[in-house]
Amino acid sequence: MHILLVEDDALLADGLARALRHSGYIVDTANDGLSADSLLANEAYDLVILDIGLPGLDGCEVLQRLRVRRQQTPVLVLSARLAVEERVRLLDLGADDYVVKPVTQAELEARVRALIRRRLGEASPEVVLGSLRLDTVGKRAWLNDTALELNAREWAALEFLAGRVNRIVSKEQLIQALYSWQDEITPNAIEKLVSRLRVKLEEAGITIRTVRGLGYYLEKPADAAARDE
Repeated sequence: MHILLVEDDALLADGLARALRHSGYIVDTANDGLSADSLLANEAYDLVILDIGLPGLDGCEVLQRLRVRRQQTPVLVLSARLAVEERVRLLDLGADDYVVKPVTQAELEARVRALIRRRLGEASPEVVLGSLRLDTVGKRAWLNDTALELNAREWAALEFLAGRVNRIVSKEQLIQALYSWQDEITPNAIEKLVSRLRVKLEEAGITIRTVRGLGYYLEKPADAAARDE
């Protein structure tokens, strides 16, 4: 999952970004409102963690511009402001949640997980597709109760595809979800990543299909499809 962290306190931003990356998230950072607005206008993110007191362009304006562009990216506001009226105004502007500084890492990550699940339409942190089971909190996966050995990028790709089962995602969408905008990506990086996942999933009958010219999708297993009927 790809997060944009917008925070002008360099020490706080570095600590939060490190912790989120350690938890398996792809994190871009911006330290002012203008940079944040530019990134949001040109990149796709699963979530924004947005400070309000920013130089250049304050967080309220960044949020307002995001919603004017009709972007539905969830926004978690992170601010030291305590006034109820301020919280109400931010929610009315389109914020999805509000956390008051100082906040523990555990609470912040719990709110991040809840917002991402809400965006994907998942009430539970567990995703089950046939013999494949994903724990989106613990960031672990099993096939027939056998733990899958996945590196951070493979996990992120599997979680992204499983959250969009039977829906085609393009290579560009995968790149934006799995890599920071500063990363240098070779042309065949996504092909190699998908190929490694296929090898790890194929014995259990979990299939990642290629749609030539469009992208990939994780096919819902037959037994999972039958249960949904």
